[in-house]
Amino acid sequence: EEPVLLAELKPGRPQRYDWKSSCETWSVAFSPDGAWFAWSQGHCVVKLIPWPLGEAELCKTSERKSRAGKAEPRSHGAAKEKTLECGQIVWGLAFSAWPAAEDGDTDPACAMGLPCLVLATGLNDGQIKVWEVQTGHLLFSLLGHQDVVRDLSFAPNGSPILVSASRDKTLRVWDLSRDGVLLPSGDTFLLSPGRQVQVLSGHVQWVYCCSISPDCSMLCSAAGEKSALLWSMRSYTLIRRLEGHQSSVVSCDFSPDSALLVTASYDACVIMWDPYTGEQLRTLRHVPLHSTLDSTSEIHTSSLRSVCFSPEGLYLATVADDRLLRIWALELRSPVAFAPMTNGLCCMYFPHGGFIATGTRDGHVQFWTAPRVLSSLKHLCRKALRTFLTTYQVLALPIPRKLKEFLTYRTF
Repeated sequence: EEPVLLAELKPGRPQRYDWKSSCETWSVAFSPDGAWFAWSQGHCVVKLIPWPLGEAELCKTSERKSRAGKAEPRSHGAAKEKTLECGQIVWGLAFSAWPAAEDGDTDPACAMGLPCLVLATGLNDGQIKVWEVQTGHLLFSLLGHQDVVRDLSFAPNGSPILVSASRDKTLRVWDLSRDGVLLPSGDTFLLSPGRQVQVLSGHVQWVYCCSISPDCSMLCSAAGEKSALLWSMRSYTLIRRLEGHQSSVVSCDFSPDSALLVTASYDACVIMWDPYTGEQLRTLRHVPLHSTLDSTSEIHTSSLRSVCFSPEGLYLATVADDRLLRIWALELRSPVAFAPMTNGLCCMYFPHGGFIATGTRDGHVQFWTAPRVLSSLKHLCRKALRTFLTTYQVLALPIPRKLKEFLTYRTF
């Protein structure tokens, strides 16, 4: 079943800047609970949308858009859409929940004593601005990077750890816990230097992407290099270089059980790795639909921009320069579905599955249907086991070889 375009959101104001990247959507993000969506819609603006949790609502949005020419503002309960004026071109976005405020805590972000949702934005000048989602207030800024903050990743376990990737060729690890000291600066706050935990150096080119594994043990980073780097999130040291691509690696993502890692490159390939052993398990090649293209144009037009896993871990989505969104099943070497899209730059699955958001060079966001799948009992058992067992631990189990191959994703 081919993906169907459910809705398209467009920037709500004319472009104000001359440079190209001011109108491009380089990042889209869903909050972990799926209740909010954010996209960098160009002109230094981030739009925050309280998100409907059903496909029916998406279809209504699409109908309103077709009648009125653009998507209408929506509200979700008491929440309303917000526009964040970031003052700089926005490249990276990441949501995270903060713990509930303790007694006597006067933090305005969590005045009700409930966990609050924050959004981190990576900016063109090297700043990271952290916003409280419910109010749209700027909480504080993180200073340290010397160039564009290209990507951001919060620890999936809810701990206040943020990793940033920058064109200054470094990754920085930040601790946003409440017990740090905040330094007042006007109406916002600057984090004290103690909030920066570590600077990770090892890349020699711009760092495009960073991804923390769901079990929070590993960090993968991709730069304008043929290899991706895998880091320990416990010791903040380099574990290994993942070498196999023939051109710049630009995107990476872990499977929901942390057992697989995928990297996407300008060489038109996605490589699936075992992050524990560094073994290449599979290569997915982006072959153009039109066979008349020669090999040179094939590589150029199929240069990859983004790759992401589906929430249950059985599918991948990729966006490439050949203007196609592809959906891949984990067990197959060819895409199971295609969708034509214009100048795609990024993609992300809805946390509960069912559709995919893609960002484009003209500042638009498109929402596509994605295969809905009921995971088999075998896959659910494998996923449950692999969330706490490494590949080496599985191989050491006194179980049949075939079962070990299945649990380590070597039966494709």
